[in-house]
Amino acid sequence: MPFVRIDALRGDSARLDALGRAVHDALVDAIGIPPDDLFQVLTSHDGASGTVRYDAGYLGVRRDDDIVFVAITLRGGRTVEQKQALYRRIAELAHDYAGTEPRNVLVTLTENDLPDWSFGDGVAQYVDGARHLVTAPA
Repeated sequence: MPFVRIDALRGDSARLDALGRAVHDALVDAIGIPPDDLFQVLTSHDGASGTVRYDAGYLGVRRDDDIVFVAITLRGGRTVEQKQALYRRIAELAHDYAGTEPRNVLVTLTENDLPDWSFGDGVAQYVDGARHLVTAPA
């Protein structure tokens, strides 16, 4: 059930696709998201009509214009260790798939609960009594 937003400066469609695959594969590998649970928005910012801003050395990490922002909204309940494994796997796969240096991968997680999701038709599918109830969301 994760919803993923990826923002990259001057990312062409091939790079955005590779980053999307990297994040999805990391979610599957590190925290057991089902492979068909894919909901992503991939956005490139051209530096003119849209851009990204960042501190090039915050917390001692050297960043440059290859930076990628990954925002993941998902159901709460993962351990600190699972989150750390996810961050590592995203950075590894972003490098493997898209050539993005791990130092340029910034990830945020936002957790919520089952009633906070509607997958269409104006229905909260994970709520008791809802149409198409799914019993074990990831």
